[in-house]
Amino acid sequence: MVLQRVFINSLNRRGALAVLKHVRHSSTAEHCYKSSIPDVQIPNVHLIEYVMKDFGKWHDKIALECGFTGRKYTYEDLRIKSTNLNKSLRKKLKLQKEDTVALLLPNIPEFPICIYGALLAGLRVTTINPTYTSEEIHRQLVDANVKAVITIGPLWNNVKTATNNAQGNIPIVLIKEKVDESLPQGAINFKELSDEICDIADVPLANPNDTLFLPYSSGTTGLPKGVELSSRTLISNLAQLDCPELRITRPPTENERDCMPALLPMFHIYGFTVTVLYSIRAGTKLITLPKFTPEKSYIETIVRHKPNILMLVPPIVIFLYAHPAVKTEYFKNLTATICGAAPLGALDEVKFREKVNRKIDILQGYGLSEASPVVTMIPKHFQGKHMGSIGHPLPNTSIKIVNPDDPLGTHLGSNKTGELLVKGPQCRQLFFIADRIKELIKVNAFQVPPAELEDIIRDYPGVADAAVIGIPHPAYGEVPRAYVVAKQGNQLDSDGLMRFVEKKVAKHKKLRGGVSVVDNIPKNASGKIMRRQIKQLYEEKGI
Repeated sequence: MVLQRVFINSLNRRGALAVLKHVRHSSTAEHCYKSSIPDVQIPNVHLIEYVMKDFGKWHDKIALECGFTGRKYTYEDLRIKSTNLNKSLRKKLKLQKEDTVALLLPNIPEFPICIYGALLAGLRVTTINPTYTSEEIHRQLVDANVKAVITIGPLWNNVKTATNNAQGNIPIVLIKEKVDESLPQGAINFKELSDEICDIADVPLANPNDTLFLPYSSGTTGLPKGVELSSRTLISNLAQLDCPELRITRPPTENERDCMPALLPMFHIYGFTVTVLYSIRAGTKLITLPKFTPEKSYIETIVRHKPNILMLVPPIVIFLYAHPAVKTEYFKNLTATICGAAPLGALDEVKFREKVNRKIDILQGYGLSEASPVVTMIPKHFQGKHMGSIGHPLPNTSIKIVNPDDPLGTHLGSNKTGELLVKGPQCRQLFFIADRIKELIKVNAFQVPPAELEDIIRDYPGVADAAVIGIPHPAYGEVPRAYVVAKQGNQLDSDGLMRFVEKKVAKHKKLRGGVSVVDNIPKNASGKIMRRQIKQLYEEKGI
């Protein structure tokens, strides 16, 4: 099941209108799925007030620590530096209310300071993938009408080229990751903006319904698109995740506090909501990791900091249960994980639980940028019972499953594969991701979800990772083709793998397109398989 059309209050105004055309004539409220979890109260405040509300309770505790350099900030540092940055952006850079600031940053401790400072200043924030080329950066700067950029030294050249090609003079603020790091000519020193106290009055916080965050969603078609999110939409998601059935954090005490590696990209809506907002609001200590290097950073971080919470994507789950350097004893403090961004197969969840070898909550969820992002999640009372499921709709949410070709949006009901429409509160039924509509493989009249086959293939001995695409076939229209990465030291038997899959699936799901053994599977920063890249490789080179 997939989500292509969305109506959630007014998250993305253009997207909402498109959905209303389809749901206006549809059945009444009872003809949809609603959550069994009670609705939650949504505070009518600004996002920055909601997130920073309890900072004073743990002001002297470490909020953020860089897993590479060790530089760190307490919750009081976070409050003071965000306040100073807020005033400096307005006084020194002359930014006005509702101007947009772009962050082109990896996961570093200063990332939340930049977010909070901009929000306190009444500005909008858009986040840009730090792996983007100058052309891609330029496109987003123009589309979001950016008035200033905050970045780091290694990304300076790309940002500078992008701003040179944009209209107007866009100032670039640079965060120095090392004390002795030189500042490029023309760059503005972030430390000066966040350390100096400016004599300027605070600004009234924006209306909770005003747009304040502009993540860019690649979607399944066309160029990346900005999604307008407000205080209300983001606070709603935070309040939903904080209900007892879904909450994974615990209030800090003098001797105990949650700790979590912050590996999920903060520029992505998943990492942004669960780390920059949800986890910091709860008083969690975050160990920021700018990139994933298995032994050097991630495993060392787990060993050194003994986290009790992990925010994961399926490739990291697979790494944790399969990598020989990851020991069961490393998880002795682990109590809960959240996994999203791509489907986590039931077999992968089983193997991860076996590796951890203790009772933990694994809350797999599903979401999208337009939903801030979480739409469904598996509640605690279903732990271990419905593995591979993305769970219940969140409180205050409704979901329908419809035929994509049905202009009336008629609810299909249980055990039907279709398109997910989202509005607000939902029901007890559990949802399982079939796949994105654009990525489903059409074998004659049957639809084959690549994720289902990938889950099976990864269970074959010697397979480290897998991706499946549809390729043209004269008799069937399309057939599945597998791309497989072998575990180190293993030689894969392609024919044996095809027979293995054939025994587990219906005839139309057989790997009639064959198996190709490759060195790696292309994925984006949030862990989603880039099937379009694989298809392009097949079309151009037949690989």
